Amino acid sequence: MTSALRYTLTISNWRAHQFTVALQIPEHSGSSIELSLPSWIPGSYMVRDFAKSIIELTATTSEGHITENVGDISVYSLSVTKLDKQTWRVDTDGKPCTVVYSVYANDLSIRSAFMNDQYAFINGTSAFLNVSGFENVPCEVDIELNDSDSVTSNWKAYTSMPSRCESTSPSRWHFVEKNYDELIDHPIYVGIADTHSFEVDGITFTLLFSGNNSIDYERIANDLTPICKHHLDLFGAPQPINNYLFMTLLADNGFGGLEHKYSTALLYPRFDLPQVGESEKKTDSYVTFLSLCSHEFFHTWHVKRIKPSVMVKPDLSQETYTNQLWIYEGFTSFYDDVTLARAGVIEPQKYLDIVAQNVSRLLQNAGRFKQSAAESSFDAWTKFYKQDASATNNIVSYYTKGGIIALGLDLLLRKQSNNKVNLDTLIQLLWKHYGVDEKGTPDDVIQNLCTTHFGIDVSEYLNRVVYGTDDVELASLVSEMGVNYAVRARVSGEDKGGASSLPAIKNQLGATLKPATFGLTVMQVFEGLAAMKAGVLLNDVIIGLDGHIVNAQKLQRLLDNAQTSQVELTLIRDGRLLTLPLEVTEARKEMAYFEITDEEKLNQWLGK
Repeated sequence: MTSALRYTLTISNWRAHQFTVALQIPEHSGSSIELSLPSWIPGSYMVRDFAKSIIELTATTSEGHITENVGDISVYSLSVTKLDKQTWRVDTDGKPCTVVYSVYANDLSIRSAFMNDQYAFINGTSAFLNVSGFENVPCEVDIELNDSDSVTSNWKAYTSMPSRCESTSPSRWHFVEKNYDELIDHPIYVGIADTHSFEVDGITFTLLFSGNNSIDYERIANDLTPICKHHLDLFGAPQPINNYLFMTLLADNGFGGLEHKYSTALLYPRFDLPQVGESEKKTDSYVTFLSLCSHEFFHTWHVKRIKPSVMVKPDLSQETYTNQLWIYEGFTSFYDDVTLARAGVIEPQKYLDIVAQNVSRLLQNAGRFKQSAAESSFDAWTKFYKQDASATNNIVSYYTKGGIIALGLDLLLRKQSNNKVNLDTLIQLLWKHYGVDEKGTPDDVIQNLCTTHFGIDVSEYLNRVVYGTDDVELASLVSEMGVNYAVRARVSGEDKGGASSLPAIKNQLGATLKPATFGLTVMQVFEGLAAMKAGVLLNDVIIGLDGHIVNAQKLQRLLDNAQTSQVELTLIRDGRLLTLPLEVTEARKEMAYFEITDEEKLNQWLGK
């Protein structure tokens, strides 16, 4: 008698975006069992209620009252009662049973499940029911294709789960995991794909991209090799992985990444990646992809193994709160970009421009004065993951500010230790004391490690920039790395920050605009600037300034050339035509940039 749970996942009907799971549950104690699906997936802190996609659920056993015959086997139905939005009770009388359910898969993201005519992508949290009392037993997974469907006949299954051959069928795959938590940490891809493998320090890395493409996989592998090497060297031997899978869903639009212990799932625009035969010049979008890969691979250690204590065994049925996400996503956001510069994948000035863009996002964000990075971490479930157009005025990103905090902490540690310790040293301590054994970090872990191991008190810094709402004082800190920090006015509505030789705008509206069929739709209104003071609201459509019809370029030109302290803004609001007095306001200096003052010093800081 086996004590394992066995799941058979069948790609049953891609046209209806449906797959089917048959779950075989062995004999057990008690008169009933409870089945449940997680509400959220680790690494993405929002309740998503995956169980809402279960279409129907039935249970049968080979003992009981006959309801039908399947071949030579008598099948008996069992009573199923739904207890809440994600939990079912099955009356089994302790007998082995099979639970069958269908799942709707039409969420093109890296968090749930999606299916089309090219592939099926499935996270375990969307597919595999947890059986109460069986959380620590082995889980086996069979993946099957619908043999009668010609579209899926050449599909293949890919996952980072260990495989075991039990069938010679080309349309069936068998995988095993030691328990339920491990099972749901391996996304599954079944479909048409391009793959390319490369090796770093004896570890095999596989790139998987959905569909068949003309992407230059060799180039991507060559660029990722030193990035992966950097992370492996930083954390040191022995490594927790032997194989790693970069699984990328290509789409016309979309962006995302979600970390797993032995893989990552990515979503990226297909034509933002280098094509075979194209110039070797790295576009901004390709650099962003490399940074995304760097970010998710860094999570192999920092999030999947080093993690807040409350995340070691989280309750996936409801929110699990922590104020430490600034450590985990923030530090990782620092390393994802700096690694590209350290590895020589991008030039130092390009790295500084990326940091400047992150700082610029903060400087435009009035919410940084209202919410601390620690509070942002705690409120990730609602305020960060459920942002609306007012977010820039009311919250701060623990990713963005956390990355700047990490940069400042690195420079502070170097300065106070005469370059004997830095953020690398701190990360290595986190791995040694909390990651290797996955025992979880307390809230005060950073200040405690710095005091205990470095003799450096960073509590004042953290109190100001993490638990308070102060900005990191970059101007005084970055001089230690041979760089000068400055701010300037924006040069256009598309300006993201960084060095620019273009002339700055003179006056500022204070709103984000998007071209409409006629005029410009207001997408964001920034607190304290001219648009909000004038009463401009979200979704207004600006059509004129001082009697002239405008587009984005003409609006800015008219503002800059205004000869009076006040102009008239004409807009449409909910079918009404309005004219608002708009105060002509000098553009704020909210775009950050860095200038290299000592190239040798910067290269030393980068470790080049």
